[in-house]
Amino acid sequence: MNARAKKINLDEFHDSCSKAGLKLVKIDLNHPLEDQGPFSAIIHKMTDVIARANLGDAESVAVVERFEHFTLANPRVVIIDPFDSLRQLLDRYKTYSTISANFVTEEVFVPPFVDLVSSDVNENIRKLREAGVRYPFVCKHVVAHGSRMAHQMAIVFHEGAVKDCEPPCVAQTFVPHDALLFKVFVVGSKYFVVERPSLKNFEAAERDTIFFDSHDVSKPDSVSSLSILDEDEKCDGRPTLRAESLDKLVAMLRSTLRMSLFGVDIVIEKSTGLYAIIDINAFPGYEGVPDFFTHVTQLLKELVISQAELVNGTPVTSKSEDQSASDSGIDTGYSSDEKRQVPRLKRSSLNTGS
Repeated sequence: MNARAKKINLDEFHDSCSKAGLKLVKIDLNHPLEDQGPFSAIIHKMTDVIARANLGDAESVAVVERFEHFTLANPRVVIIDPFDSLRQLLDRYKTYSTISANFVTEEVFVPPFVDLVSSDVNENIRKLREAGVRYPFVCKHVVAHGSRMAHQMAIVFHEGAVKDCEPPCVAQTFVPHDALLFKVFVVGSKYFVVERPSLKNFEAAERDTIFFDSHDVSKPDSVSSLSILDEDEKCDGRPTLRAESLDKLVAMLRSTLRMSLFGVDIVIEKSTGLYAIIDINAFPGYEGVPDFFTHVTQLLKELVISQAELVNGTPVTSKSEDQSASDSGIDTGYSSDEKRQVPRLKRSSLNTGS
């Protein structure tokens, strides 16, 4: 079993699928998928492969082309998530633009942002002004997946430090939020909120640019001086997210992104209490989400049954829980961007355990 497989605990996923009447198997993307099916559904984590393909990596291009050829030739196979949907999250500027264009409320916003593609500092300063990006701002690599660079960021405090930006990048106004990040993990129609440490409050000032890795600041076990509030800012109360507001937000994002597995990073602006969306990730790590594989398995099952009803025009009858995966006739597969392998759901009898 490869490192990626160990990280996401595929043994647990396999057991969860078996209990639900689904058979989880690996697909080798170095070989024709047509020879390994038939499938009912494919769940994959290929964002890094797609990102590398976009950068011209020949091996990744070949893998993506084979996979997309298969999906076009087999439209009844459920893909979680479709490549077209994933691509909109590989470019941070496109992600922010999509959300800003489709969702604006009095409570939720995307902080002002702009793409910096030139090495001309004066041009970048002009673009920052025109976009309304204020100091300090966070400078992020435009590519959100595919390399360590995706997590390398900088906080730029004044105009004279704009030279520290390394295009192509996205500059986004920093929102003071008391060093608390809310990661909203979405699994189909369900979502889970996990709190993480984040950047402390910063203001515009004549000081050096701060370079950091977002993983060092906001991972569950992160300990960073950048996330420790100053003594005069510490308070007893903690900001919280309202369930009703989150319900609406997640529903909007699911409709806009047309995806089932994604994560949203939200901070609460200290001065206003408004919700700021600062990042969206395809198939995140789901660290801190209880019974993650149970929820994913249920999502797979629902989508397979829904597709069967769409094709057959009649409801699919569920079997009892004690029936085995071999009785159900449904295979599920998965994809890894390290071994080029994917889960699958075989198209045969579509009766499943309940």
